[in-house]
Amino acid sequence: MLKVASLGSGSKGNATLIATEKATVMVDCGFTLKETLKRLERLEVAPSSVDAILVTHEHQDHISGVGPLSRKFDIPVWSTKGSLLSGKCGKLKNYSIIEGFQGFEIGDIDILPISVPHDAREPCQYLFSAHQKRLAVLTDLGSYTPEIVETLQDCHGLLLECNHDEEMLWNGPYPYSLKQRVGGPLGHMSNNQAIKLLQQVISQNLELLIASHISEQNNCPDLVKKTVAEAAGWPPERVFIAEQDEGFGWFELTKN
Repeated sequence: MLKVASLGSGSKGNATLIATEKATVMVDCGFTLKETLKRLERLEVAPSSVDAILVTHEHQDHISGVGPLSRKFDIPVWSTKGSLLSGKCGKLKNYSIIEGFQGFEIGDIDILPISVPHDAREPCQYLFSAHQKRLAVLTDLGSYTPEIVETLQDCHGLLLECNHDEEMLWNGPYPYSLKQRVGGPLGHMSNNQAIKLLQQVISQNLELLIASHISEQNNCPDLVKKTVAEAAGWPPERVFIAEQDEGFGWFELTKN
């Protein structure tokens, strides 16, 4: 059994839970401690049951709650050296450095860090494997590489960044400099980029597809569902959205 849930996804805060019957890990924590505990309670997860917090990068919407949560409940933190050197976690008593994007294990979950192009010190995303299931969390990247495409082959579940619609971004209210950053090769993936990546990695194994990190100003969930579903050859109701306020509840990978 491999399952996933989200505390929330977007520019105001991000946190994702990956769990088996034996282990639970959190990818990022971009909420205050109080808000994190409230959202964990909604998912019926005790903070003391979280075995590790995995950091993707040091931007505030991903890392601001990592230190407080780790210190409060003595949860180990895993991070690249670059992300840790940002100092955004504060002083940590319990942490491990990810060296060279080498894989590691937590309980019965195999975890492979994925190097991604994003405007941070040493950003990564993660591929999780357990019980013959593969689940990738792939958000916060401005573009994708051949190595990313290769790593994502034969996934059973995919959390895929669909940050912005390109037309909405460039015609929207952001300052030009911010538009350049978001739409640039180290910024965030557009809907078009996401579907191009999806078309290169989708297989008969894929049973769960969740669009994440959707911009509230420069995108629309209905547009994302329609666009991604068409690319996958699925009905729109099979594509799910990681919302900023609600995240999403538990999804279990079950298809044989």
